[in-house]
Amino acid sequence: MHRIAVDTNILEANERIAEENHEVFQKHGVFVVNLMSAPGAGKTSVLEETLRRLRGQYHLGVIEGDLMTTLDADRIQALGVPAFQITTGTVCHLDARMVHNALHGFKVDDLQLLFIENVGNLVCPAEFNLGEDLKVMVYSTVEGAEKPKKYPLMFHEAEAVLLNKTDLLPYSGVALEELQRNVHEVSPEATIFPMSCRTGEGIDEWIAWLIGRMNQRSADVANNSASVTEGGGIRAHLEG
Repeated sequence: MHRIAVDTNILEANERIAEENHEVFQKHGVFVVNLMSAPGAGKTSVLEETLRRLRGQYHLGVIEGDLMTTLDADRIQALGVPAFQITTGTVCHLDARMVHNALHGFKVDDLQLLFIENVGNLVCPAEFNLGEDLKVMVYSTVEGAEKPKKYPLMFHEAEAVLLNKTDLLPYSGVALEELQRNVHEVSPEATIFPMSCRTGEGIDEWIAWLIGRMNQRSADVANNSASVTEGGGIRAHLEG
């Protein structure tokens, strides 16, 4: 019972800081993607391919989370994209406070799109809101078709699931149709993109979907602002 209370307190505190992060991102008009996966699923490779295709269209930035080293941040910076490394030591996920602290040393006010590459772990990162607009999961197809049922949380939390390394399917014994069916069983609303960073399959489709989500968020913000302005005008008229 005590553990449940402690866990609840931790998540509640995290949620408060995540809301603060989200307010900062909204203030500067930054769309934020929390990119999650198990170790070795290829999320850094997916991120690299995504950045290569978007860097001429948007002002991009990346916050990297790893237990140790700056290897992934170095790969991102080699593309000419600013990156900030968070090393978590023994902690298997990023949390909102880590991101909040990173914002003191990593400017986001000039960015339009920020990726937060979470620590490689199939469970813990999905439990912690960072203040993002969008959770996206990268899953290596060769990890097996049964994992969505055995470890459903991250699949359930992600709006998009990128089924990476489809080029290895002929050698894996994994049926893509079964894997997709299992993903939709635990997350019926998730959008699935089979993809391969080696062949380029699915990457353009994923990016088109991402841009659509960004445009939708921009339209929602504009509509909300217009509603607030209109409401203020009506109140002023009535008060006058």
